[in-house]
Amino acid sequence: MRKYKPTISYRLKEIPIKQIKVWKEAQARKLDRENISELAKSIKNEGLLNPPLVQKEGKNTFLLMSGQRRLAAMKRLGAKKIPVHVLTKQTSYDLDNAKAASVVENIHRNDMNHKEIADSCKFLTENMGKSAAAKSMGMSPSTLNKYLGFAGVPDRLKSLVPKQISRDEMTRLYLTIPNIKKAEKIVERISKLESGLRKRYLRALSQAPKSSHQKLLKRAKNMRIKQNISIKLSKTNARKLASQSNKKELSPDEMAGKIITDYLKRKRR
Repeated sequence: MRKYKPTISYRLKEIPIKQIKVWKEAQARKLDRENISELAKSIKNEGLLNPPLVQKEGKNTFLLMSGQRRLAAMKRLGAKKIPVHVLTKQTSYDLDNAKAASVVENIHRNDMNHKEIADSCKFLTENMGKSAAAKSMGMSPSTLNKYLGFAGVPDRLKSLVPKQISRDEMTRLYLTIPNIKKAEKIVERISKLESGLRKRYLRALSQAPKSSHQKLLKRAKNMRIKQNISIKLSKTNARKLASQSNKKELSPDEMAGKIITDYLKRKRR
């Protein structure tokens, strides 16, 4: 699929609302009724300041590119016609690219919640590839990957983000506990924990998902990273450490740190 065109040109036109077609994936979006009502009041008082963007699809049909909320608000007001920005032929899209461009347009026009961002990341990745999707969303590839993981989380759990736990924490939790009710109970238990302890709890949970809450909490508290440690060596090992330190021209503390670091690197392989 060719990449969507980021630079667009359009002309202003008034058309019958019934001629505007919303592609089926967009129809599945749940629009906030309260926000639509507020938007309708604003349009009634101030007029439609930012017309929706559409693309001519047939003789009397236009495909909605952006402005689904504005279109819904105008319908609520009982409008028969609506001013729109119609894309010129030079910047028209095939259907798949039109959907991708529609998502991108809405990203930059609306405040999106975590679920909407995750769904958009998933849609754009499927249609444009990860690199173009990340660029369109204005995020790094690593952030895109995190949202792609979040896209697989059920809506009931997504609704708990970010009020109770973060997006990344929810993604990790659901990967470990794919049962919605059990995951909700865990969120209830850990939402009041401070951020660092909560992350360690989820790490402990991933290692032992059948452990009790108390055992996991105890294990999480014992996971605190300790950078400065004290080790008591036998006289024989102390002599060996001193000998190796002299050979490497390091202090005994530096040599001990190097030995531990090298050992941990080998364990990661």
